[in-house]
Amino acid sequence: MSQTTIKTEWIEITAEDGKTFNAYQALPPKGKGPGIVLIQEIFGVNGHIRGVAEQYAMDGYTVIAPDVFWREMPGVELGYDGDDWKEAVAHKNALDFPTAISDLRAVTKALRASPVCDGPVASVGYCMGGVLSYLCGLDAGVDAAICYYAGGVTEHLGRADELKVPTQFHFGAEDDHIPLEHVEQTRDAFAGRSDVEVHLYDNAEHGFNCWARASYNQHASALAHGHTLTFLASRTQ
Repeated sequence: MSQTTIKTEWIEITAEDGKTFNAYQALPPKGKGPGIVLIQEIFGVNGHIRGVAEQYAMDGYTVIAPDVFWREMPGVELGYDGDDWKEAVAHKNALDFPTAISDLRAVTKALRASPVCDGPVASVGYCMGGVLSYLCGLDAGVDAAICYYAGGVTEHLGRADELKVPTQFHFGAEDDHIPLEHVEQTRDAFAGRSDVEVHLYDNAEHGFNCWARASYNQHASALAHGHTLTFLASRTQ
């Protein structure tokens, strides 16, 4: 009986200002593949995000999940309730988005130049990471951007005309953090763009992709993962 394995490790990335920070890397079974910059939620590169990195590695991608909060507090790894939730929100509020995009641009360049990356590089982000993924599509040099329940993306839709790469959005119809009005604003901002998709999942709440949360929705998660893989395969050749 054969056993398929992926290789995971923490690697070091050099930021544009010369400082270094850590990122979790997951390699596909064959050792290299197209690239994904996987962008965390507000809870850090925790067990779930590392699991998602490994999931995409099993799909054949070379995945790097950088520690977005490293400048304020390296190694944040939090759960989803109580004091952890409060701490996560504090880290998110302290994050300087332009600096974070600079760091993600450095990750994108490092991944593109790595011998373990043999194809285009896309960003995939969740919640806060979904907004950062959209901004990566604008400013970090990725070839495509995938944005899951990107609350706050409407604050940046004024730059919609600047977006030149294929982009996909995933929203839950029962998300109490993102009004349906914001979903429609996102649709409207990219009306007529065949390379931008907006998916809305019935009965899905915020964080529906996270199997470690009470809001996990297996059906929506599976549909979204399938849409993501199809989009990456068809839009990033």
